Formats: sequence, C-alpha cells, structure tokens
Amino acid sequence: MNNSKSSVFPRHSQILPPMVASGDGVYLTDQQDNKYLDGCGGAAVSCLGHGNTVVTDAVVNQLKDVAYAHTSFFTSAPAEQLASMLTERAPGALNRVYFVSGGSEAVEASLKLSRQYFLECKQPSRVNIIARHQSYHGNTLGALSAGGNQWRRRQFQPLLSDAMHHIDPCYYWRWSEPGESESDYGLRVADQLEEKILELGEETVAAFIAEPVVGATLGAVAATATYFKRVREICDRYGVLLILDEVMCGMGRTGRLYACEHEEIAPDILCIAKGLGAGVQPVGAMLCSDKIYAAIESGSGFFQHGHTYLAHPAACAAGVAVLQEIDARQLLDNVVSQGRVLLDLLSERFSESSYVGDVRGRGLFLGVELVQDKDTKAPFDASLKLHAKVKKTAFENGLMVYPMGGTVDGVSGDHVLIAPPYIFNEAHSIELVDKLDQSIRQVIKTI
Repeated sequence: MNNSKSSVFPRHSQILPPMVASGDGVYLTDQQDNKYLDGCGGAAVSCLGHGNTVVTDAVVNQLKDVAYAHTSFFTSAPAEQLASMLTERAPGALNRVYFVSGGSEAVEASLKLSRQYFLECKQPSRVNIIARHQSYHGNTLGALSAGGNQWRRRQFQPLLSDAMHHIDPCYYWRWSEPGESESDYGLRVADQLEEKILELGEETVAAFIAEPVVGATLGAVAATATYFKRVREICDRYGVLLILDEVMCGMGRTGRLYACEHEEIAPDILCIAKGLGAGVQPVGAMLCSDKIYAAIESGSGFFQHGHTYLAHPAACAAGVAVLQEIDARQLLDNVVSQGRVLLDLLSERFSESSYVGDVRGRGLFLGVELVQDKDTKAPFDASLKLHAKVKKTAFENGLMVYPMGGTVDGVSGDHVLIAPPYIFNEAHSIELVDKLDQSIRQVIKTI
C-alpha cells in the first residue's frame, strides 16, 4: 500500500509508518518482511507479546455470546469476573471497579469521582487537585490539566482547568542536593504536598494524583522509599484523597500486579489500563475504596459520569484472560528476574558512556537518560531532538523503543523508555541492548 494515499489521520503527517503485517511473541513484522524486536510494548501495552491465542480466543468466544450490552441495562459475566480478580489482589480497601476503555478515561473518571465524593460528603469547597511537574496522566482535557509536562500542555493551556496545581516530582538522580540522602530527599519533596495544601487552603483540596513510577515524561523514575509513605500520611492528615495513576506502570510491569505494592501503601483511587488488555482490546479501569463508594451509594446513588463502552464484555473478557495468563505462566516472576538481567546489561553496557547519565527502573519498566555532560548532567540541546533521532534509528535497526524529550523540564532532556513484553528472555535482552547501543552511537556521531 502507498501510505501517501492513505485516508488515515496519522500521528505525524510527515512520518508515514510501514504497514504492520504480523506479530509473533516479542516481534512484529511489516509487509516488507522487516522484523522488529518490540522493546516497549508499543507504549507499555503488549505485555504478553503478540499472537497470544489464549487471550484472542477468550475475546472471540465472548463475541459469539454477546458483543455489547450497555451498562444502563446489563452487567456481564466477564465484567463481574474481572472486577473480582482485580479487587481480590488490590491493596487496601479498593473493592469497587469502574471499567473504561483506556488510561485517559480512567484518570478522567478518578478526577470527577474525587469531586463528587466531596459533594456527597457535604464538602463542596474541595475543588483543587494537586499533581506533579513532569507527570503524564492522559490526553483528555481533564487528564491533560492534571499532567505536568509543559510540552504537552502548552498549546492547550487556555482550555485547561485552573483547579490543577503542581509540585516537584521525586527525581533523586537529577534534583537532590549535594550530600542529601535518598531518604531525606524523598521526605523533603513529599513535604511540598503539605505546603501546597496549606497554600491553597486545606478545606479546598480534593486529591493528589501521582504515578508510582513516572513513565513517558521522566523515563521510569521511581520514588525514593520514604516518599509515598509520607505522601499517604499527609493526605490522611488533611482529608485529601490519594489517586495513583498506574496506567503505564501497573498490571505487572514493575514485577507486582499493582505498582504501589512496592511502596507499601494503598491509594483511595487507582487507575489502570494498557497491560490490562495486553493490546488485544482497549480496556482500562478505575478502582476506588469502600469509603468512596459508600458515600455515593448512601448519597445520590449515581456517579454522574459514563461512556458508551463502559465494561465492554469483550474487553473485560480480554482482561480476565490476560490476568490468567500472567498467573498461569508465572510472568510476574519473569518480570522481576528478566528485569534484573536487562537492567544489569544496560548498566554494564553504558557504564563508561559519556552520553548516558542514568539507567533506572523497576521490573521490565526501565529508562536510559541521555546527557551531553555526564558530570554536570547537562542535557543535549532540545533543538537536536535527540530522542526522535534515536527512535527512528533504532526502528531502522529493527528495534522498537520509546524515546521521549523534555525529560528535565518539559523542553530539555532526552530519555529512552524500555517496556518489553513479560515473556522476554535473556537472548531478547541481549539483542535489545546491542541494537540500542548501536542506534545511540549512530545518532551521537551525527551531532
């Protein structure tokens, strides 16, 4: 097919991608028989790789029974089963699940639920949401308002909500002070939440939203061990809801089904998507606590929100099959072990590199940050668009990774996000590191 004659509205009108033909395990193949190692799951989506017949068969079987039933009329067996599977393993009292079609919808629902919760509780002055700079929560206007990445926000700024406020991320490698321990740094930046709550007025703040491991905008940056425990304490002190966005880092990506399990805390609301459907079906979910659900149930009884494809039976059937596959094949164990292998390979390969400042992450959710000067951590000039060149060159070399720019402040900084399928093995990891190293070296030579 000649892409120049396509009627599809592409992501970038000057970048016409090849036509995908097939997928098998951790590889995708285009119509020209070029083979690509999927080192990022698209966007941390294809957690089981490609061509998993267990999941596709589950969807086909559900479609044969009933493809669609609107939730104002029916519930469905897959929705009920998936909700039970998620709540049984969720931390804390997250015992209600609201199914949507993707991450932005999950975040949008969480923001609206936090507002309605306080209306039901007769606290209408709680209208403010606090988030973090360099976060990403989705592309709907509400989710984009919560997000803290300036590049994504800039042209839509007049449309974004003034109810959103931002504090610093927990990014120890770049922003800690000389001699400051990880523990002290985590507490210091967590305390910014309390300062912002008091600045806005504690009676006006509804929620704080954060990613347990920041994905697209920072490149797999996990918080220090002290950070989220202090955040939970602050939220409890001021009656503020804690929303955790695990759209990219959840559903096993870090080696635990829920990324917040590493932090030993539970949020009031939790958002998931991407890996939940493994790319076979668009599906996401918002989980909320018994306390929040009870306020709605004993109040108006109606969450004033909704989408056409809520709890789509085929999408929920995919989610059930994905979780069953993760358990049956013990893939969380592989995420931990293979994540360690891949992190070690990356760290060893780039340890002497003058242009790799940091290698980090959890499980199979890893980031490589590129810098112009390793000692000062100075980023490359943003006008070089280094991340875009790395993505293009890696793809030409048969590797899919997820580089992004604006790592430091939304303008400057480049990183490569790595989020391969949970079925990765050591040979795949070696191939990824070899091709990534080759691609970065090729790009650096050109600048």
